[in-house]
Amino acid sequence: MNLSSYIDHTILKPTTLVADIEKLCAEARQYGFAAVCVPPNFVKKAKGLTAGSDVKVATVIGFPFGYSAIEAKIAEILLAMVDGADELDVVVNISAIKNNDWMYLASEINHIMPIIRSKGKVVKIIIESGVLTDEEIVKCCEIYGVAGIDFLKTSTGYAEKGATVEAVKLFRFHLPANVQIKASGGIRDYAFAKQLVDAGATRLGCSASVAIVQGAPAGEGSY
Repeated sequence: MNLSSYIDHTILKPTTLVADIEKLCAEARQYGFAAVCVPPNFVKKAKGLTAGSDVKVATVIGFPFGYSAIEAKIAEILLAMVDGADELDVVVNISAIKNNDWMYLASEINHIMPIIRSKGKVVKIIIESGVLTDEEIVKCCEIYGVAGIDFLKTSTGYAEKGATVEAVKLFRFHLPANVQIKASGGIRDYAFAKQLVDAGATRLGCSASVAIVQGAPAGEGSY
């Protein structure tokens, strides 16, 4: 299996350098990754570096903890779209999930979706599955599935637990067929990446993307 087209080649560390973004985008073009996922302040730079290719530019909103005010997330979304972001990975209010404040979460997604949809952008909702119970994950699948998002995403990579095969399978069982799954957090080798895809993930958020695709067995899309 050639995993390149599944991968969002990602760098989100707070010490990210311009040189890191240049390397990320060059690798994304070389290997044919689906997207680069960069901090908001580098969206414009990444857009220029990927121009003329099929590589999309993604960025994060409310990252990494999700407890920014709805108005702040809207401002981030608007600025990211102005800078040229194609895809928006939005961390929802994890604290609201843990407090069962589903009315707040419904308000949050209902404010965000029309703005993103008005510009035809892709929205990925991050729920940080590693800190949630199965019941909370199922409830998220229900609320965000109805909202019509493009992807439900497992993790930011900043929690103690990232993507798991079990979480992806739970997502897939409870999400509408039209909602895709992005697995992220702790994906460092080909074998695990393939397990996540086999479980139902159609995108993988990875910083070790090159090592993953180079680690593919012979005849499986290795480079």
